[in-house]
Amino acid sequence: MFTTKKIVSIVLVLLFAWPLTGVAGSLGKGEPTGTPGEWYLGTTPNYVEPNKSPIVFVHGLNSSASTWWVENDMYNTAYANGYETAFIDLYPTKNMWDNGQLLANQLEDIYNHFGEKLIVVGHSKGGIDAQAALVHYNAFPYVHRVITLSSPHHGSELADLAYSRWAGWLAGILGSKSDATYSLQTGYMNQYRSQTDSHPNVNRIPYYTFGGTAWGHFGSSLYWGGLYLSAYGPNDGAVTVVSSRLPYATEVSVGDWNHSGIRQGSSTFNLFEPHLYENANFANTSSSLEKNTSLSNSYYKGGTYQVNTSEIFAVEEGVSEITVDWISDQKNSTLILKDPDGQIHSNFSVNEEPDYSPFADAYHHSITIPSPKAGQWLMEASSKNENFLMGVFYKSNINHDLNISISNDRELTIYSDGETVEKDQIEAAITLIYYEDEKAKPSQIKLIKNEDSSSVKIPFLGAGVYNITIDISGQSSQGREFNRTVILSVYMDKNENIVK
Repeated sequence: MFTTKKIVSIVLVLLFAWPLTGVAGSLGKGEPTGTPGEWYLGTTPNYVEPNKSPIVFVHGLNSSASTWWVENDMYNTAYANGYETAFIDLYPTKNMWDNGQLLANQLEDIYNHFGEKLIVVGHSKGGIDAQAALVHYNAFPYVHRVITLSSPHHGSELADLAYSRWAGWLAGILGSKSDATYSLQTGYMNQYRSQTDSHPNVNRIPYYTFGGTAWGHFGSSLYWGGLYLSAYGPNDGAVTVVSSRLPYATEVSVGDWNHSGIRQGSSTFNLFEPHLYENANFANTSSSLEKNTSLSNSYYKGGTYQVNTSEIFAVEEGVSEITVDWISDQKNSTLILKDPDGQIHSNFSVNEEPDYSPFADAYHHSITIPSPKAGQWLMEASSKNENFLMGVFYKSNINHDLNISISNDRELTIYSDGETVEKDQIEAAITLIYYEDEKAKPSQIKLIKNEDSSSVKIPFLGAGVYNITIDISGQSSQGREFNRTVILSVYMDKNENIVK
């Protein structure tokens, strides 16, 4: 009698016996649901060169094994190039510890099936799960090397946003908070990197990385993520290039791919194909890319209302462009934006957030205003039982002049390096949310930074993730009010040290 695993594998072999055609598309939407713990065999090519290793493909957040063949030509491309393949289903919403342990068992089974070492290709969080399997669950004897396609090795600032003061409750309502999203906070990933990068197993298997820099046109599904992450450097709409890198890995390429396109066979297979041979040997060519320091490029407010509501935000002088993004659980909200002179702007584009986002199933209502008037702007909204998060993104010199640092002794300092900000007029309301772990109820406290002080001490509440929302108000050098919101995530260990 066949085991379930073997039955599924044979069904997939029969399915793959006919050529599959795929085009680039959105990740997750309409994909068959996978069964965690199953793996599937691709059709064996007529001839397999002895030095070509089998490829094992690992999916990312909120996805399944079918992401490699549904609206994707990756399987077809590998088959056409004479490679044996296997596809793995992990838990779509669990952290790297649960998935790493599960994946380690699957890799052993697949290794025994092929009778030779494997090449693992992981997309997004799949690359983190793969490293957890090899390093922490001792699956390295079954693998030649690992290739990661835009994996957030250092976390994603979008996950930080999902657990912040203004956005955390919305992500919870949307049902997109999970152990996986929690583990992708940059503070959590700092702790994970400290546990992983010093582990004796980390250098047993070579790693090769890819990063993307495209997030599509205005209003596209990845545009908002790319706009938010642009404060942290080049990104693909979900993961920054900096986060896609490992200091001991070989960076194969950083290209004009978005987070979905980078997993397409027609996009990247020919670039990582030279690394699929058993005897391939390449020097470490990882390059460095400094993070953008313009962390203060946006302002956030959020809430819920029954029939209508309004929000006010300031625009200082010299702003070349603003983009207002109203993230909502409602598709048909009525929005009116009024400038300081009462002029109405209502031509909002509407787009749904992709499945691999912490805000999956939300709708973005977005509008961009070039050369906006300085002063108070008013957003008016009407809908029924709407939950929303309003983000305003500024192109302004203040973005570069306003900075935030956290010292090793937990001093959070807000300061200005330039001439566009009145340094003695900066105030900040700071909301600190402490998470002992993903299961514990968070603790929330508020801190205030007044005009006469540049720093605030972050209290120690215990080991865990500290998600910090900093709402800044101040005056420009010409006396205009400005607003900004900065969201940070840090991990403090039991000795009250910030893990970096």
